[in-house]
Amino acid sequence: MALTRRRFLTTTAVAAVAVGLLGTSAFDAFAQQAVDMAELMKPGPLGEKALGKEDAPVTVIEYASMTCGHCAAFHKSVYPYLKSTYIDTGKVRLILREFPLDPLAAAVFMLARCAPEDKYFDMVSLFFEQQTAWTRTDQPVDALFNLSKQVGFTQDSFKQCLTNQSLLDGVNAVKDRGADKFKVNATPTFFVNGQRAKDFQSIEGVDKTLAPFLKG
Repeated sequence: MALTRRRFLTTTAVAAVAVGLLGTSAFDAFAQQAVDMAELMKPGPLGEKALGKEDAPVTVIEYASMTCGHCAAFHKSVYPYLKSTYIDTGKVRLILREFPLDPLAAAVFMLARCAPEDKYFDMVSLFFEQQTAWTRTDQPVDALFNLSKQVGFTQDSFKQCLTNQSLLDGVNAVKDRGADKFKVNATPTFFVNGQRAKDFQSIEGVDKTLAPFLKG
């Protein structure tokens, strides 16, 4: 993965989750698709990045791309509510899985993986909040480094991270398995206790989707 400006020049990938009804479903908040929960819960080669109690009654798996505008919107406006209302209260465990739509998104996920263990989600939030600053520039490498310095990266650690082929392979393996095994083809895509959620990109949608699992 060459660290060249030409390599990283890319347009922002904006892809919406498919929301059309596929027929009668168990819950109105879900598409009529469920996957093998045991398969879905298998971690990738790099291990999982998760927030929340391991024994939470609900597990939400999000496949996201760092260059996805809808992903950035979710993490800016909905994720704080999800975290304070459901994750921090022990009701939900959130697993974030990498689904980079382009080399630039893969690079940001690599940097998040190279950050200290407890800074992964901070890095993700930082890069989503500043998404336009590093996706709409003809010097994306410089922009990525300037943001990475905020969490302690040096020129050497930055370069070392982005030239780590095994790390890149691991990020891509998560994406490939999501596409092949679970038919993920857009970002963000959410699975809630093994079912693909069709409306999880608003506070109202989050409440509606989670309600059936948290009754009683």
